[in-house]
Amino acid sequence: MSIFIGGAWPYANGSLHLGHIAALLPGDILARYYRLKGENVLYVSGSDCNGTPISIRANQEGTTTREIANRYHKEFQECFTKLGFTYDLYTRTDGVFHHRIVQNIFLTLLENGHIYKKEIDQTYCEHDNQFLPDRFVEGICPNCLHPSRGDQCDNCSTILDPLDLLDPKCKICGNAPIVKKTEHFYFALSQFQKELESYYYTAKTKHHWRENALNLSERYLHEGLIDRAASRDLPNGVGIPVIGYEDKKVYVWIEAVSGYYSASKEWASLQGTNDEAFWSENTTSYYVHGKDNIPFHTIIWPAILLGINNHSLPTHIVSNEYLTLEKKKLSTSKNWAVWVPYILEKYQSDSIRYFLTTNAPENRDADFSWREFILSHNSELLGAYGNFINRTLKFIEKSYGGNISSGVINIEIKEKMESLYDIVGGLIESGHFKQAIDQVFDFIRSANRYFDAEQPWKQINEDKDSCDNTLFTCVFIIANVSQILEPFLPFSSAAVKEMLNLDRFSWKVIQKKSYILSFVSPLFERLDTKLIEEELTFLDSQMNNN
Repeated sequence: MSIFIGGAWPYANGSLHLGHIAALLPGDILARYYRLKGENVLYVSGSDCNGTPISIRANQEGTTTREIANRYHKEFQECFTKLGFTYDLYTRTDGVFHHRIVQNIFLTLLENGHIYKKEIDQTYCEHDNQFLPDRFVEGICPNCLHPSRGDQCDNCSTILDPLDLLDPKCKICGNAPIVKKTEHFYFALSQFQKELESYYYTAKTKHHWRENALNLSERYLHEGLIDRAASRDLPNGVGIPVIGYEDKKVYVWIEAVSGYYSASKEWASLQGTNDEAFWSENTTSYYVHGKDNIPFHTIIWPAILLGINNHSLPTHIVSNEYLTLEKKKLSTSKNWAVWVPYILEKYQSDSIRYFLTTNAPENRDADFSWREFILSHNSELLGAYGNFINRTLKFIEKSYGGNISSGVINIEIKEKMESLYDIVGGLIESGHFKQAIDQVFDFIRSANRYFDAEQPWKQINEDKDSCDNTLFTCVFIIANVSQILEPFLPFSSAAVKEMLNLDRFSWKVIQKKSYILSFVSPLFERLDTKLIEEELTFLDSQMNNN
């Protein structure tokens, strides 16, 4: 089976925060899981280095878009590596390869009659002497009356055009823009209404999409799809490959989602192979992103694929709700965020991955609080998981010389372990990562109860055979739980594998005849609860000094 996993492309205009990671982490969990199963996996993403957000940042800093993109693309790569993300290719949208593939897609849509030219009204800033694309215009959303950008309202998710905004202002200078005539290309999205309705109802029947994706997509389809501009007067991006229009750029909403396709092609070129297996109707694909990106993955990208006669439409939409911070909405402008480079300097990556999975905003907004983060690390990762491993292996090291080769696995625990693979695997495949990791930690807590009930510290003197059985069963649990947790907690799982001298992981029950420990070392250290107040104080000062 071929599995394609596309992670949303973060804008390279500022550091990543925990909201980004909460939305993107499911992609790595999926990739690691399917690789353990031995499936053919391609997991891609990259930095969005085109479009208005980077131009705005460059204008603010008085530098070039290239310098901004280079800075944050490098930072993103470092952060994803430290977090254990296993992209087969993490690329960028300002590369030559991406530009060529996007231009090919544009020309194919044009040749197939899905793109046409149209004279339109567009916002123009007389002070800055330029047309203003989407995010260069800010105002009030006409639908919900909240402050909004000119491309999409973050509050109600309505897709907008700058001309739709009430009280519009130029993002560069703050002046009200005027309206001028200009010619642009348009994508005939309305042509795909019936096909996308059929596609939507199939997805709804198969339960492959998150509820938010179903609800929002149904709303767009019910309102009726309208044609959208396919080109814009942008300072950076992919040039229109049509004579006379070279100075215009492919609109970012077409260009960015096409990155999944271009990244796949780039990966194939680098590997000296082809990517056909990942773009067939039999491919299982996962698109992992935040709530604000839903329509681009359930409406626009499928329409583009249909427009180029590619029927490998997204099968699974993994669209998280929002992550709040200390019960308040994340705000990059107010500096109310936990920045990824900061948290990676101070805390273990598995601690971050664990918290963002077990508290994932899968069906509703979830909150990151420093108190819960530190207490969950101490109680779950250290207290339940780490403690079970440490006391079991330390006992074997002390009383068995680090080598246990006799004993019988408890049959009830063995059967539950076999069942755990099926349960957790099924939950991962259906996009329920929080339930999956919670199932594993329920099992870990039951393993601790088993250890306490058997009392091997007494059995070693009173009934050696029973002690052998207890410890052999506990090592069996450790080996398998660390393997099941590898998609979620890769760093601690790798440490356990090394401690137990295990071979490469897979998604099959590990059942060895003996275990020889190479070393025993704690997986996690206790976090001082004083850190809670320190982090809250730093968070407040970060915002106040903004």
